[in-house]
Amino acid sequence: MTQTDKMLSRKEGGVGYMTFNNPERHNAVSLDMWEAAQGILADFAADKAVRVVVVSGAGDKAFVSGADISKFESERSSKEAIDRYNIAVDKANTAVYEFPKPTIAMIRGYCIGGGVGLALCCDLRICSDNSKFGVPAAKLGLGYGFKGIKKLVDVVGPSFAKEIFYTARQFTAAEALTMGLVNRVLPEAELEKYVKDYSDTISGNAPLTVNAVKYIVGEVVKDDSQRNIKKCADLVAECFASNDYKEGRTAFMEKRKAAFTGT
Repeated sequence: MTQTDKMLSRKEGGVGYMTFNNPERHNAVSLDMWEAAQGILADFAADKAVRVVVVSGAGDKAFVSGADISKFESERSSKEAIDRYNIAVDKANTAVYEFPKPTIAMIRGYCIGGGVGLALCCDLRICSDNSKFGVPAAKLGLGYGFKGIKKLVDVVGPSFAKEIFYTARQFTAAEALTMGLVNRVLPEAELEKYVKDYSDTISGNAPLTVNAVKYIVGEVVKDDSQRNIKKCADLVAECFASNDYKEGRTAFMEKRKAAFTGT
């Protein structure tokens, strides 16, 4: 299923794949791509068969390298145009960050600027050993807002967040792993299979449990005053009241793989 030639999506088993398809520009993202991403994610969210989403960039040179600077004149030259672009980016990133099911960023090559922002919105980040990460805002004079910086601080902590922004340099995959910016680093040839196996593993687990954990972790990183503790408790109770909880216990006793239905 293709929403635009620059954004691709497909479903395999319990996994939905969303691909930023602008490889000749290192998968730089234009306004229409950000807008199309929202539609793809809405479709994945509504499809009960999709239990995990993998976000990637086309080709072998880049994950996502941020905004398409060649479109700045047409898309970001006036205040109105800048506002429209920023709203589209924020909506797409929020759609990933608040997506109710697990998300994995499969990163190969450059992950720069808005690419780092997008990757931080995913639950897990798995990259190839030749990946490069950077936020060059300080080299461009760009301002970075609270929401984007908080996501980075939540993942790598205050000191590494400052280092990434202050230096505006590119970091290697090994450095990204040390900072906690990525969960795993794989040889490039093994990346796709590893992510597929990881996705299939998560997809085979009890979705009510996995999705409850996702929601609760999201509440943990919020301010005390904004947390929905009741919903957290309700989601836990829903797990214990589910058919999947019975299936999990039965499968364990029968020494077989559980077949979870999400009910």
